[in-house]
Amino acid sequence: MGQQNLTVQTEFILMGVTKRHELHLPLFGVFLIIYMITVVGNLGMIILTKVDSHLHTPMYFFIRHLAFIDLGNSTVIYPKMLVNFVWDQNTVSYYECAIQMAFYILFIITELYILAAMGYDRYVAICNPLLYNVIMSQKLCHVLIAIPYLFCAFQSLLLTSKTFTSTFCGSSVVSDFFCDYVPLIPLLCSNAWQIELMIIVFASFNLMSSLLVVLVSYMLILITIFRMHSAEGRKKAFSTCGSHLTVVVVFYGSLLFMYVQPESF
Repeated sequence: MGQQNLTVQTEFILMGVTKRHELHLPLFGVFLIIYMITVVGNLGMIILTKVDSHLHTPMYFFIRHLAFIDLGNSTVIYPKMLVNFVWDQNTVSYYECAIQMAFYILFIITELYILAAMGYDRYVAICNPLLYNVIMSQKLCHVLIAIPYLFCAFQSLLLTSKTFTSTFCGSSVVSDFFCDYVPLIPLLCSNAWQIELMIIVFASFNLMSSLLVVLVSYMLILITIFRMHSAEGRKKAFSTCGSHLTVVVVFYGSLLFMYVQPESF
């Protein structure tokens, strides 16, 4: 065991999406199409909300950053996965794995807080429409974006540096198709419990704080909507926050599916 602890880890083997080699080519085509649609769609949204002066509003400001995060997260995962499909060799170097994990954590956590900021934005738009432009000033919008980026970058650097300065031993097989902290922890033979504790604390705080903002915002939105006497006003209010609520449900649902489900693959 002492020999293993002294072994320097140079690369990891990713389990990949499937072990069936005959499916690699079809899956490459499917994921390439998905990635291209993601890139074109998000780049289009970023450019459109930047150049069109009519879209220079707080809502589209947050949507632009959400598109940037989605583009970044996809680019962190898809290109390496596509290369592995072509070369049929699911390996990733030590430093590539660290970089992939750092950016994945940064983007996934930042998305939580931007969705929370968008929930607050929808609350102000529906509950305080006359003061909307005053409350949701450009300065506040930048603060609501800057703080999550900085806070999440801190978490990302802390978790990644703590993980990759620890000692890996035993198997180098990562039971996923990209480098995430969940499949990497079982490969550690030092500091594993400390990193697990940090992840639990950070994850609990991130999920609870961001979800609390969203839930409180929508609770106040619903109270305001039910107090409206106009059916047209209610319909307009629902349409104002409908798309954001859909994104929130899909995103939190995806997180629950990825991290809360029992191990079955």
